[in-house]
Amino acid sequence: MRVEGKEEPSSSNLSTLNLQPPASLALPAPLAQETSRLARENNLYLGTSSWKYEGWLGQIYDAQRYLTRGKISTRRFETECLEEYADTFPTVCVDAGYYRFPSDKFLAGLCAQVPDHFRLSYKVTDEITVKKFPQLDRFGHRAGSENENFLHAKLFIDAFLGPLSPHRGKTGVLIFEFSAFYPTHFERLRDFIAGLDAFLGQLPTNWQYGVEVRNAKLLRPEYFDVLHAHNVAHVFNSWTKMPLVEEQMAMPGSFTADFFAARFLLRPGRAYQQAVDHFQPYSETKEKNPEARAAIKALIKRGTAAPTPRPSYVFVNNRLEGNSPNTIAAALDLPVDRDVPLR
Repeated sequence: MRVEGKEEPSSSNLSTLNLQPPASLALPAPLAQETSRLARENNLYLGTSSWKYEGWLGQIYDAQRYLTRGKISTRRFETECLEEYADTFPTVCVDAGYYRFPSDKFLAGLCAQVPDHFRLSYKVTDEITVKKFPQLDRFGHRAGSENENFLHAKLFIDAFLGPLSPHRGKTGVLIFEFSAFYPTHFERLRDFIAGLDAFLGQLPTNWQYGVEVRNAKLLRPEYFDVLHAHNVAHVFNSWTKMPLVEEQMAMPGSFTADFFAARFLLRPGRAYQQAVDHFQPYSETKEKNPEARAAIKALIKRGTAAPTPRPSYVFVNNRLEGNSPNTIAAALDLPVDRDVPLR
């Protein structure tokens, strides 16, 4: 069982940032008020994918909080900034959960920084969701081999849900992210659907689960029916080779649970590394995505018109437009900082 892996991307150049008083701290106040209201009144939680971004200093984060001997401490920022993040947003997607099973210490450290009403959502460790290990150094001798723990329900229950159990009150949706499958993984995609059905049937039902897939051909009635049968959300996702989120939302049966979840990650057609290179350091909106903003607004409208029995979640990534706080603010029709004209 692999419990170590790639760390969440870190901020490596904090000490070089300009420490002048921030000019844009007006953004968090109205943004915090609106996201808090939606969570409190409509059971709808808006947040971002991860939170340790130096590009948000002066926007979401006050650099003065992280000074050590006149310079920003990278360690202090990465260790403590979740507390300040929680002043603006009521939820976050913990992407680091994808790379290793969460330890008691890791989870306790996160939960200690956020208030009781905050919800930490997690990507489930790829030990459960990878069918065949990619040829990456972090997989060591297992690179290129079949994953014997793919859809291993007992391992997930013991190694993921077990450490989370003491923190259930602050836990949001647990997202099973499945990278694109190819014929070398499954000869027929319906074989994956059958395996997913069996897996979900073995899980405790008192957690919120979401399934995120990267094969557009999986978005068909059999897939949605399996999720519906287990009250598991299809995670609407904006990704390289996926349909627009609004197109996914329009598919019959795509709202599969008593809550919904969405992740706005990349503009369809754009590769991940292209987005990284284009948008870093994520300090401003560089490219507006009207389709994604419209989809976020549609989900907000849906969530406010008919609040879901269990909390619903919408997460936005910096690599969608360049700065996810701005994207969320724009979807809420709030004034947006460091924005660009719509082209």
